[in-house]
Amino acid sequence: METEQKPKNKSFLLKIVLGLIGVATIFLAVYFRAEIFNKPKKASVEGLKISVEEKEPAGLTVPQLDTAAYDSKLLAIANNPTLATTTSSAPQYLWPVKTVYPNAGAILPFKRIVAYYGNLYSKNMGVLGEYSEEVVLQKLAGEVNKWQAADPETPVIPALHYIAVVAQAGPGKDGKFRARMPDKEIDKVLKMAEKINALVFLDIQVGLSNVQTEIPLLEKYLKMANVHLGIDPEFSMKSGARPGTEIGTLDAADVNFAAEYLAKIVRENNLPPKVLVIHRFTQKMLTNYSEIKPLPEVQLVMNMDGFGGRGSKLNTYKQYIYKQPVQLTGFKLFYKNDARAAGGMLEPEGLLKLNPIPVYIQYQ
Repeated sequence: METEQKPKNKSFLLKIVLGLIGVATIFLAVYFRAEIFNKPKKASVEGLKISVEEKEPAGLTVPQLDTAAYDSKLLAIANNPTLATTTSSAPQYLWPVKTVYPNAGAILPFKRIVAYYGNLYSKNMGVLGEYSEEVVLQKLAGEVNKWQAADPETPVIPALHYIAVVAQAGPGKDGKFRARMPDKEIDKVLKMAEKINALVFLDIQVGLSNVQTEIPLLEKYLKMANVHLGIDPEFSMKSGARPGTEIGTLDAADVNFAAEYLAKIVRENNLPPKVLVIHRFTQKMLTNYSEIKPLPEVQLVMNMDGFGGRGSKLNTYKQYIYKQPVQLTGFKLFYKNDARAAGGMLEPEGLLKLNPIPVYIQYQ
């Protein structure tokens, strides 16, 4: 009996050894494959931007920004790069701004946004509430065509810039001197935009409230790919004064909160970069501008928002937009106020001579 069992025991042990060798081989193969495909790779970008690290899982194709085209367009809209200093071995430029690359799918500066501004309840706050829907869309199409003819190299996208939180002369129930527009009004703007494949900007005038409170209340809309954000320091009354009695102010911390909130929405919902418009026409409207932090998920537009004669508007742009660079720029035009002022309203041909050239145009 013992003589017959020995060969069987050896055969059994041999099978176990071979099985263990097979398992070890598979484990090592999986380990080394993971090491090869998941090893971080350095990608150095010269010129305007900084080096970044990226991790590309095997078999996954991640859309990439055409950085060469982006840099080229930034140089073009800088309209002659402007040196801030030549004292160092590497010249520092005001424009184009040296900052992070946006994620793939960024609208700006590849395209120009031309927007109509206002609130549906008011005929005095801008074009959106002054005319019927049919007239608004017809007039906006005319401005889009005008800009496209003036700058054929830059495709133009129409937009509706709707004031979703409106500063008020009265305190309201909670004493915050602002009124939040009902969803049904925002939905009307979204439906209007859909008819012409336009972007939508929701603008916030916080009164005695703040952006930290008001922005999250619009999250369901900001999750939509075509909806972007505007914040208006003019009606941010940190002093406690009633809106309209003095010019308000926002700080870099407020802008950074808005940008970071949008960036979180972009990441969580796999969206292309959002555009954040910040209105400005005085020094105190925006404090600590140099501490504003552009993010790959959010494109920041400093929008020159003052009305008046041509000379006054161009000087305001130079003082508070050109001399205090953040990322990209915009320019606001007033059909009534600018038209009555010296020189009349600026036309596309004149704005295309600015340094830098605005990529966001707003009509009120």
